[in-house]
Amino acid sequence: MSASPALGTTKTAQPNQIPQDAGLTEYEAALVRDLIGREPNALEWAMFGAMWSEHCAYKHSKKLLRTLPSRGPSVAVGPGENAGAVDLGGGLLCVFKVESHNHPSAIEPFQGAATGVGGILRDVFAMGARPTAVLNALFFGDPSDPAVRRTIAGVTGGISFYGNCVGIPDVGGHISFEPGYAENPLVNAMCVGFARSEDLRKASGARPGSAVYLVGSDTGRDGIAGASLLASFELGTGSDAKRPSVQVGNPFLEKLLLEATLELVEADAVEALQDLGAAGLTCAVSEVAAKSSVGMRIDVAVVPRRAQLMTPYEVMLSESQERMLVIPRPGRERDVEQIFKKWELHGSRIGEVTAEPLLRIYDGDNLVAMLPPRALADDAPEYDIAELAASYRSESDEGAGARSGTGDPTWSTEGPASTTAPSADAQRQTAKIGLELLDLLASPAIASRRAIYRTYDQMVGTDTVVGSGADAAVMRIKGRADGIALAIDAQPRLAALDPYVGAAAAVAEATRNLVCMGATPLAITDCLDVGNPERPKGAWQLTRTVEGITAACDALGVPVVSGNVSLYNATHGADIWPTAVIGAVGRFADVAKHIAPTSGKTGDLVLLAGSAQVSLGASAYGAAHGIHEGPVSIDLALEARLQRFVLAAHAQGAIRAAHDRDAGGLGVALAEIAIRDGIGMKVALPAIRGIDKRVALFGEGPSGIVLVIDPARDDDVRALAREHNVPLWTLGTIGGDLLEVAPVLGTPVSALADAHARGLGRALGRDA
Repeated sequence: MSASPALGTTKTAQPNQIPQDAGLTEYEAALVRDLIGREPNALEWAMFGAMWSEHCAYKHSKKLLRTLPSRGPSVAVGPGENAGAVDLGGGLLCVFKVESHNHPSAIEPFQGAATGVGGILRDVFAMGARPTAVLNALFFGDPSDPAVRRTIAGVTGGISFYGNCVGIPDVGGHISFEPGYAENPLVNAMCVGFARSEDLRKASGARPGSAVYLVGSDTGRDGIAGASLLASFELGTGSDAKRPSVQVGNPFLEKLLLEATLELVEADAVEALQDLGAAGLTCAVSEVAAKSSVGMRIDVAVVPRRAQLMTPYEVMLSESQERMLVIPRPGRERDVEQIFKKWELHGSRIGEVTAEPLLRIYDGDNLVAMLPPRALADDAPEYDIAELAASYRSESDEGAGARSGTGDPTWSTEGPASTTAPSADAQRQTAKIGLELLDLLASPAIASRRAIYRTYDQMVGTDTVVGSGADAAVMRIKGRADGIALAIDAQPRLAALDPYVGAAAAVAEATRNLVCMGATPLAITDCLDVGNPERPKGAWQLTRTVEGITAACDALGVPVVSGNVSLYNATHGADIWPTAVIGAVGRFADVAKHIAPTSGKTGDLVLLAGSAQVSLGASAYGAAHGIHEGPVSIDLALEARLQRFVLAAHAQGAIRAAHDRDAGGLGVALAEIAIRDGIGMKVALPAIRGIDKRVALFGEGPSGIVLVIDPARDDDVRALAREHNVPLWTLGTIGGDLLEVAPVLGTPVSALADAHARGLGRALGRDA
């Protein structure tokens, strides 16, 4: 590449006129001009538009995200890198992150979901970690709607196609079906991997004089401007016109790229790595340069392409998948090239790192863009939405009770939230409650997700100890006795009433599910799926969501080490429910001693630990009867005590089985325990003042875990419960072939199992 004397050899925008596709406001455009001291040309406007999009710059959320707790004794890498990492001891790190691919999946479900998996895999192996598992959180509309069924089929097909081809087990997930997600489905993907601490790579290690390589897929026109066009605006009637902006994935190429990247790391041949995701080459070079306090000189003319006559704009903004920016250590360029060749990858030297902190983009001999990388990567405006959020609160004070959780932090033992039952159903004979339980088990909200996850390979890699269907997944670590537990959860029905409570409850549920497997929670990753932050309600929802996560993390002692924010999840001006997806990682000192997902043994005691206060207001049973109401709240201090108690009891070997009381309430939790091994139980509902039988059986509330213990350990468990100040109820015993809940139902376990197993398949119009 020869030097060019001046900039301006590409098409230049008219002075003081912002190109329409840049997606910048007048204020932002003025800020750009101040930063670079001149009028940008069309390519430079496009680069700023992509990098300053909501998807890349987090303009409306960055200030809020800084309030999240991100430090802890196990944290090795916190937010700001491709993924976060926690220290497992012995020089091993667990690297993980969750991200969204919502808008692309709404437009092209198969490719949107597939490339979402590919992107989150690259985030992890770009850190020098080998991916060991993926999880996903999916949110759809009513599965009886043919259009929603097509979306479900496309999304789940894309996930299974990509993950299965790369050879990464899909070990867990969350699925919600609610009307508000019909036109704006949410597709969140999480990846977890392992890296030796000495192999960890960041995007901040580039040094002047080093070569810059682009390796992987050739660059095409797919995904151009995807970050700014798809993920930073609401979907509407023009969504189909944006279909070319959705990336196309190649999982077989991703597998080669993964192995080559890890071999480069093992050979200690690279000083910086960065995957190409949103904003493509523009984002990769500007972020690496900004984090490393250097510049780069890039020639787009030598970038391998799969389309003819591509312009510098198209090359710099393409979001073609399966690409990685590689900065070799000086003198190791030949080694890097040989590793590319070994894995049959197309790797090209496209430039070099420079000491002057400027990005110079050439097209052959022509200088087509010259920008400071920090201006692109770090200097986007940060909008303070506190005043906008406050305006929504002030306008809505009269209705605050329906969204409460700001007052008393415990579930009330009296009042509408605890005692309300459907008026038409409250007079039914108790003999019908068994039928209601069967209906609930077969409903899309509760039914086994096997109809979906059976298409995912859960065992590839041979490290999966417990896969989908349990409270959390359990993974072994080759060559070590310890292991990890993984969970991903959300509470959208609670969040719709109060985003604070919904977000806090999602953190509590994800960590509680780890505890139900006997794992100690280490850290979380979050994906905040919210509507339009430029409207008062959207600003309030985003603010309350972050506040809820912060409160829960502080109470439970788990930091946030990575994450993603997905805003503008709205269609035709209607926002989705604010949805905080929480991925959690926990550790076993000895993975062989995890709490197995069993029913227990005949004669074992069945206990309820935690809170017995529940409500139908935001429950699955309530939803089936047209109820969705507050107030809702969560006692995080009790949640923390409950989790510590269960871990202490497990450490003493006192717990045979444990199961979170979640969707469907106590009745579903008991049924799911019985279904595990096909063994029944005879129990009675806890007697709580002011709560009728249906509410006690089907009501939902946080901080409840059903335990199965050896009767000989009853005194030990009760002593621990008193020590931790955790309420404990004896419900009954394991045995027989019926689930008997005195005095309301007695149902064969086989009938429960059949309803649970076949329900979702029937809802989707398939065989079970």
